[in-house]
Amino acid sequence: MRSCHSCNIRVLVAIACGLLTGVILGLGIWRLAVRIQRGVSTSVSSTPIQFCRNGGTWQNGRCICTEEWKGLRCTIANFCENSTYMDFTFDRIPVGRYGPSLQTCPAGTVNAGNPRATRLCNVSEYGEIELQNAMIGSCTENLQTLETQAKRVAITTVSQILDASEDVFQRAAEIDSENSFSTLIEQMESYSFSLGDETVVEPNLAIQSVTRGSDSGSSVLFSVQKGSSGSLVSGETSVNKTADRLNPDGQTELQILLNTGENKDSCGFVVYQNNKLFQSKAFTATSNFSQKIVSGKINTNGQAPDVSVQMVFNPTYDRREFQLHSYACVYWNFSTKDWDTHGCQKDENSAGFLGCRCNHTTNFAVLMTFKKDYQYPESLDILSNIGCALSIAGLALTIMFQIVTRKIRKTSVTWVLVSLCTSMLIFNLLFVFGIENSNKNLISDSDISVNPNNNEIPVRDTTDTPNPSCTAIAALLHYFLLVTFTWNGLSATQLYFLLIRTMKPLPRHFILIISLVGWGVPAIVVGVTVGVIYAQSGNKSYWELDYRQEEICWLAIPRSDNFVKSPFLWSFIVPVTIILITNIAIFITITVKVLWKNNQNLTSFCVHKLGIGLQIFILYTVRTKVFQSKASKVLKSLSSSFDGVNPLPSMTPLRLRVRMYNMLRVIPSLNERFRLLEPSGMTEETSLS
Repeated sequence: MRSCHSCNIRVLVAIACGLLTGVILGLGIWRLAVRIQRGVSTSVSSTPIQFCRNGGTWQNGRCICTEEWKGLRCTIANFCENSTYMDFTFDRIPVGRYGPSLQTCPAGTVNAGNPRATRLCNVSEYGEIELQNAMIGSCTENLQTLETQAKRVAITTVSQILDASEDVFQRAAEIDSENSFSTLIEQMESYSFSLGDETVVEPNLAIQSVTRGSDSGSSVLFSVQKGSSGSLVSGETSVNKTADRLNPDGQTELQILLNTGENKDSCGFVVYQNNKLFQSKAFTATSNFSQKIVSGKINTNGQAPDVSVQMVFNPTYDRREFQLHSYACVYWNFSTKDWDTHGCQKDENSAGFLGCRCNHTTNFAVLMTFKKDYQYPESLDILSNIGCALSIAGLALTIMFQIVTRKIRKTSVTWVLVSLCTSMLIFNLLFVFGIENSNKNLISDSDISVNPNNNEIPVRDTTDTPNPSCTAIAALLHYFLLVTFTWNGLSATQLYFLLIRTMKPLPRHFILIISLVGWGVPAIVVGVTVGVIYAQSGNKSYWELDYRQEEICWLAIPRSDNFVKSPFLWSFIVPVTIILITNIAIFITITVKVLWKNNQNLTSFCVHKLGIGLQIFILYTVRTKVFQSKASKVLKSLSSSFDGVNPLPSMTPLRLRVRMYNMLRVIPSLNERFRLLEPSGMTEETSLS
């Protein structure tokens, strides 16, 4: 019994040690995951509350100010205060922006509801913020015919349609069998010839008509200025009938110059605030950048015009997050319903502007590719390196000790422990020496050259420098971390066989089976994950960042809008969760069987030994004369002791009248019976109760 009790204690100690090891391993992996997650996220310092004023936010060790403020703490004004000009009132206008007047065109006019004037807030040559004179638009012309009114309503409707989400346009383009988008674009071009010299401006659409006479030059210049909001407003567009060249300034967002020669036909311009009507299969937009599209055409009544088009674009994008990598000059091909570069090439451009030149008129754009300005995490500090070095050294020593002393133990535990430590050791080495992306030290290689022959349509609007070695490191880290968790689960399974099935041998080929599971199953998971991501990628050159991150060589962290499809969920979180749940189930099973199992073998053993002891006592002790004599004396002494005590009513003196008695006492009853061993009929019974 004592040995069995000590056995139970050893089992409980083994279970406690195994549980403690699993908890420590889980905490270590969790700490590693937290460290990786913190490395990806933008570093946020423990900045005092309200350090950044006026809506500024603290990022990357500095205040990111809104458009209206600047300075270290966003306390320096970068706007023009509320103002009035003649009869027009203007709200606060950020520097470098046009602000609309609060007064709008009355109902019944061409530009009903649009601001009647715009005003520029600019910085003078002396660095002072000042307001320019307001530009007053024309909104006094009334609607003359129902046809004009219908066209005006159509423009408003198209502008409102462009407010729909990108997904709506993508689904509509997939089922657009009647070319509705192309028809709508062509109708806008046709309408641009019918406004005389007027402009119709809606938040997402602006149309400008230009009539030309004998006093007009050989070129027409159409300009769009930067506004103070994300929509088009009246006063941001302008036309110059006598310009002979492009003349952009710091507030120009795009300019288009039509060189018509001797052709004096009317011209039309259309500006789209975004490219939602131009759903491309060759170019994929993944960022939230809004791309303006400009159309310039000459009304030649069906004759092929002999014109050339020059354009400059100064797009607005978040320069803190992206940097321009390259661009292409394109036009919309109605035949293929996609962007095309035929007849267009890059042109000379000044600082900050992208130049293009085409030999035909249609809808033009520049397709740009950006490189994201990634926030690469800092390298491991000294304390982290020391901790990793100690972990690597401890694992290496454990592996060597287990291998050197393997012949002494000759158990399967050695192989499981060596495999577990080996996977952890390799993972630590890869983490220390390979998790940092080498792209961190690369210098930006922007390509905005004006080589006419270098005008290819990009695949998508963001590009990244390929790094196959980083992808390989991410796959190896993924594999060996899964191997570590798998061997942890196999260790629990082995513990179950050793503690619960102690009287039975391990299953056949147990070492071979667990080796195939421990090293093979993670390889299958990683291989299937990489294969599926590569197959689903639209372009084989950009599949890497669908699997890993750019900041570090590790699995891509899922985005909130795409968590279910994330490889991080299905190839790491789900397998690890299954292993941990299995370990918990095995632990509960072992605990229940050890503490609450009725050990039938032990009970049978104890009963058997008790019966043997009683038989030996009766046969070799009770039957001897010495024992009987001593027993008689004991009984006499007991009888005499009862004489001094008030006897019970049923108690009588005990007299021994025979030479040999066989005494049997039944507990808890006080009845005692004596039987004469000799074959005489005399018996005497005494009751003590």
